[in-house]
Amino acid sequence: MTISYQWLNEYLPVKVEPERLSRILTSIGLEVESLEKYTDPGTGYEDLIYEIGLTPNRMDAMSHLGVARDVCAYLTHHDKKVLKLKTPFVNTFKPNTTDAVVTVSIENNKACQRYAGVSIRKLTVKESPEWLKNRLNAIGVKTINNIVDITNYILHETGQPLHAFDLDAIRDHKIIVKNLREGTPFVTLDGRERRLASTDLMICDSEEPMCIGGVFGGSKSGVKETTTSIFLESAWFSPGDIRKTSFYHSLRTDAATRFEKGVDISNTVNVLKRAALLIREVAGGEIASEIIDVYPDPKPRTEVALKFHYLKKLSGKNYHSDSIIKILVALGFELIKEGMDEIWVKVPYSKPDITIGADIVEEILRIDGLDNVEIPSAITITPSVASSSREEWKEKVSSYLTGQGLVEILTNSITNSAFYTKEILEVSVRMMNSLSTELDIMRPSMLETGMQALAYNLNRRSNDLLFFEFGKTYTTPGPGSYDEQEHLCLYATGNIGKDAWKSKSAKVDLYYLKGLTRRILELAGLLHLPYRTIQKEGLEQALELHDSRGNQLITIGSVAPLKLEQFGIRQEVFYADLNWKLLYQHASEKEIRFSELPKQLPVQRDLSIVVSNNLPYDAIEKTLSIVNLKKLRDVQLFDIFESDKLGKGKKSMALSFNFLDEEKTLTDFEVDEMMTIIMGSFEKELQAEIRKG
Repeated sequence: MTISYQWLNEYLPVKVEPERLSRILTSIGLEVESLEKYTDPGTGYEDLIYEIGLTPNRMDAMSHLGVARDVCAYLTHHDKKVLKLKTPFVNTFKPNTTDAVVTVSIENNKACQRYAGVSIRKLTVKESPEWLKNRLNAIGVKTINNIVDITNYILHETGQPLHAFDLDAIRDHKIIVKNLREGTPFVTLDGRERRLASTDLMICDSEEPMCIGGVFGGSKSGVKETTTSIFLESAWFSPGDIRKTSFYHSLRTDAATRFEKGVDISNTVNVLKRAALLIREVAGGEIASEIIDVYPDPKPRTEVALKFHYLKKLSGKNYHSDSIIKILVALGFELIKEGMDEIWVKVPYSKPDITIGADIVEEILRIDGLDNVEIPSAITITPSVASSSREEWKEKVSSYLTGQGLVEILTNSITNSAFYTKEILEVSVRMMNSLSTELDIMRPSMLETGMQALAYNLNRRSNDLLFFEFGKTYTTPGPGSYDEQEHLCLYATGNIGKDAWKSKSAKVDLYYLKGLTRRILELAGLLHLPYRTIQKEGLEQALELHDSRGNQLITIGSVAPLKLEQFGIRQEVFYADLNWKLLYQHASEKEIRFSELPKQLPVQRDLSIVVSNNLPYDAIEKTLSIVNLKKLRDVQLFDIFESDKLGKGKKSMALSFNFLDEEKTLTDFEVDEMMTIIMGSFEKELQAEIRKG
């Protein structure tokens, strides 16, 4: 941000020397990056020019008045006397006539909450006076003519963008603020024809568009040398809409930059009056209408509470309540209520970034001076060392997965809303000021960002991919409430292993991922939990697993063809989503017990059963858990066979059972007895046929 020393001093109640001003600006968080002397060789005009570094949230300081307000607050606090900002006087505003009224209607109140304007007639478009050219040239703004120069002057004085229309080019003297259909052609001020997006907010007359609202003017309605009447616009446009339009058309204008950060909606009319008076001064003419101000749904001011002990906790310093209030009032805050340990304030419209108590603390620290923040000579910490910390558990699972050949990835938690259905978007967390249209929501699911990583690698001929990722998802179940969930996700496509003389690669499938998740469950102390079939958007053959308390632990499945097509993937992808927080809870509750190695030998028995080919293996595990034979130590499925000889819709499953009694050797009779119980349960619960011989 470029600031003129001469210009800034016009708004300060006392003169501040350049060197002290540099120190003050840096102390209040407006870091001075450079200070240079400016001299115009033609006129001899001299000035000092500051380049200050602004953080993205400081829209209130993107003007000379905004910076002056901060400096004035600093002087009030440190010099112990109340100093008032010298704001431009607009009370002399009065229309000469009212015979050039323009009617205004807003069709999209969300994108344009307030629109004001005024008509000025009988003016002369010409070169600007020396004082105006000096002000703009000093800060690097090219002068064009007196009308355009005044709008630029107001922009750098107040931070409010203005736009001047040729009044005679506005058909029927009607302004309509609305969106047009997708693909509508529009020629902008630079002579280029652009195709509009349906989200672009347009300023139109009764017949056609005249301007891309808040971004760029049109070729037909702008001020020309022959213009004698203008309609001057001052408005508040939605930051999100302006940002989308600006990036979509690659039009990064000064106006768009300010609108997308949030201008002061309460200043819309005063700025217009200031500009109208200046135009009448430098271009002659007469103000030919009252201020037209369309503001159907006035925006309430944000209210924030600040607890004094919280201020002490964050700042490390005790502030007297009087000092706190004086600082905030000097910055434009309004005191609502003062208590023993807290105050409530209304936030000025010029500071849309302030929403919580910590933001208020930052404002107080700035004006007190960031270089005055006390740094303790020693910091004492007591590290908490747990035997089963989150980090240890995460490292354990990561080590297992990398040992199985998986690669850890990290994807962006901000993603593209186009990936998701309307139902999912209704509970998604949208970005207030998205960097681009492709990064506009916090991800409600990990699947899509992982699919992007797979697609990127597949497009570079890496066809065998095994990924895992720890990450978070974000949803908003209701207004003002947010839900953040921790996940571990697995992604698999292509083959496992490589072809060699003694081994062959194998295609990944659902059973491969089930095997990985089973082992992770075992690490968490969870055994014999059955999967059940579910319907899940974006997945086929979807399975779900719950813990004994009914909490969902794992979702697993094959990615649906439509989802694969969305990312341009032409091969099968398998996906597993594990509730990481819940898994950690189970792992931390797990008791580690040690026991002697068994002295007895296990007894193995095999069994072949014929069942419906729709029967999942989980049903067998569930049946065995109901039977609950203490001496049954292990079950393995070692063969599946399908044949017409078995009957239509039937399959054979071959199982191996291991029995062990740690106290003695099991007899054949005891093992036969347990096998009889198992076979009876299979016949009853699974309608299984026991294969003989």
